[in-house]
Amino acid sequence: MPAETILIWLIVGALAGWLAGVIVKGGGFGLLGDIVVGIIGAFVGGWLLPKLGVHIGVGLVGIIASATIGAIALLLVLRLVRRA
Repeated sequence: MPAETILIWLIVGALAGWLAGVIVKGGGFGLLGDIVVGIIGAFVGGWLLPKLGVHIGVGLVGIIASATIGAIALLLVLRLVRRA
């Protein structure tokens, strides 16, 4: 895997994780936490949104939006599990 691809994954993960943290919790989780939440959220969003019939678009903005939505879903599920 080229280094550029890894760098893009890290940047998208950090942005999506930070945005999801701000929306759901009111703050981020630190750089490493944001990257992990964002990358897992990208997988969740990439799987969940097409199943729901939602297509956000193409390009970097669409990828970040999809990853952010997935990360928000991930954080909401984690919040529900933590409360139970």
